[in-house]
Amino acid sequence: MSLAKPLIIDIHGHYTTAPKSLEDWRNQQIAGIQDPGKMPKASDLKISDDELRETIETNQLAKMKERGSDLTVFSPRASFMAHHIGDFQVSSTWAAICNELCYRVSQLFPDHFIGAAMLPQSPGVDPKTCVAEIDKCVQQYGMVGINLNPDPSGGHWTSPPLTDRHWYPIYEKMVEHDIPAMVHVSTSCNACFHTTGAHYINADTTAIMQLIQGDLFKDFPTLKFIIPHGGGAAPYHWGRYRGLAQEMKKPLLQEHLLKNIFFDTCVYHQPGIDLLTKVIPVDNILFASEMIGAVRGIDPETGHYYDDTKRYILATPHLSDAQRYQVFEGNARRVFTRLDAALKAKGI
Repeated sequence: MSLAKPLIIDIHGHYTTAPKSLEDWRNQQIAGIQDPGKMPKASDLKISDDELRETIETNQLAKMKERGSDLTVFSPRASFMAHHIGDFQVSSTWAAICNELCYRVSQLFPDHFIGAAMLPQSPGVDPKTCVAEIDKCVQQYGMVGINLNPDPSGGHWTSPPLTDRHWYPIYEKMVEHDIPAMVHVSTSCNACFHTTGAHYINADTTAIMQLIQGDLFKDFPTLKFIIPHGGGAAPYHWGRYRGLAQEMKKPLLQEHLLKNIFFDTCVYHQPGIDLLTKVIPVDNILFASEMIGAVRGIDPETGHYYDDTKRYILATPHLSDAQRYQVFEGNARRVFTRLDAALKAKGI
């Protein structure tokens, strides 16, 4: 598209409006952990294309059209991943079901949705067990990214940091398929951490600090991470992180991190977006709204929905048209190379 009229690509959307039968099936699965006789089969879940259409057309797609968004990178509901529940088999079955639904949505609405996968992670289980699901989702479903949970324990942080070799099987697959990972936790089962208000933002900030402490990108120079929700608290404290990197004798963050990590715009007020786009280089910022997600109400100070983040990008006074194009379209095409290829295959 042109600088004057970029394609509006929202790189952070979750299927939060799936038919209730999905949640009912999940509750049966959870009950089956204690009573194997109640464990449902994946084939027991019956969701028709018409049901999928209705949930999308009346929710995400309606708001996309209302707000002027063109394409959403669509993944399963983050809080439903709940990797702390059950064992690997439970997570594997659940991930396969959720990923297939997002794939079906992308087939029903190919001009508006393209998939990204959740992984069948489980606390204490080798991440190598996620490789088959990554291969399937990329090769069979045409998905363009993954969501990587750095804390499958749900708020207790029992896994090694993201720089540990523990995670390398996933990184090797990411490099092989040239896909980015959004570093995204799931439900908190720690009473100290509200899921979307504390655990999510904690995790975003923690991921950045872990990456500063290590040298992961020496081993994987083409690895790409998206830190969601505007990068947690990191942009607000960017001077602290630059200073800590210096104290640790690390390279400047421009070299140490910013060739490999990117930030989305799921920041729900104008001053926050203004700060993000001043502190973080525009080449590292990708448009996103997380709609329909954690914050769904109307801001009484503006009269607009908090998660209508396109408004904030358009209103940021220090961005040029060329920079807005990068945020809305150009950076997403560069980071999500499979998304770019899919668009080019359509002549876009």
